Amino acid sequence: MPVESPASTEPLRDALARPLRDLRISVTDRCNFRCTYCMPAEIFGERYTFLARDEILTFEEIERLVAVLVPLGIEKLRITGGEPLLRHNLPQLIRQLRDRTGIQDVALTTNGTLLKRMAGQLRREGLTRMTISLDSLDEDIFHRMNGEKLSVAAVLEGIETAAAAGFAPVKINCVVQKGVNDHTLVDLARHFKGTGHIVRFIEFMDVGTRNGWDMKQVVTGEEIAGLIGAELPIEPEEPNYFGEVARRWRYADGSGEIGIITSVSQPFCGDCTRARLTTDGQLVTCLFATGGTDLRGPLRAGASDDELREIVRAIWTNRHDRYSEERTAILAEEGEGGEREGRVEMYQIGG
Repeated sequence: MPVESPASTEPLRDALARPLRDLRISVTDRCNFRCTYCMPAEIFGERYTFLARDEILTFEEIERLVAVLVPLGIEKLRITGGEPLLRHNLPQLIRQLRDRTGIQDVALTTNGTLLKRMAGQLRREGLTRMTISLDSLDEDIFHRMNGEKLSVAAVLEGIETAAAAGFAPVKINCVVQKGVNDHTLVDLARHFKGTGHIVRFIEFMDVGTRNGWDMKQVVTGEEIAGLIGAELPIEPEEPNYFGEVARRWRYADGSGEIGIITSVSQPFCGDCTRARLTTDGQLVTCLFATGGTDLRGPLRAGASDDELREIVRAIWTNRHDRYSEERTAILAEEGEGGEREGRVEMYQIGG
């Protein structure tokens, strides 16, 4: 095997001096939910055409691309979708990534409904962290937001199954929409208070083109903290690490913490260390990007590791994405629909 020059493996910095540390990998564009903010049922119905099998990266291709990126600074992986547990034999991918790339921090984001039959195996194969989506404990609101799919009980069972398999803490993601589920946030926080699990409340974001986003539907992080703090007193907490997306709040009585993700009201672009790999092999450098760079094509055409690495190096060193910081000016100039045309959809990059 040829020895690479030191210059080819130096950790990357983008045009704003942000390192490349985290990679989110979408392993499927399919999902068993139809959440209104991601895959609304009126668009993703029975006739919707998802990617063909030969368009999707194989486990071996994902493994190779991750190995190519490790010398450039990648330290953490997050497996996403769609719903990643729909990808056949997903635990095998976790094992391959842990065994063959050297990365020890591999996380998963899921809706939790398929964990009963898989959580233990995922843990044994090396998955280190688990995040489960749950937007409300109220069954009617839950169904309204996820397209009338399954039940709150199925997600709660998934959370407890994950905890029993050794994932601690389990993080629980709740997308907050004004007039939809904002009046149920305290109930969700109270339910998990003292359990060791961490609920993270996420401002409704204008990802993709199909979720009908409107600034009027955004409940800001300050408002979320106020709603919860009024009944369950909370205090701000220091971040765990550079680039942590959730602002931490601890309960004043010491019974745990929550997180609030404020991409709209208090952007954190300056700390963003994340790249995203779509199901079909596009490298995307921002959650709000209008496209990505094809890695599948060069990979299947026989590109060497060095050649693939140089493609990524060129992408990242020229990266200057900071849409969340620029959102207000863009909306003022072009309106809420202007800049969204052609954006990568949430289900393609997993949030």
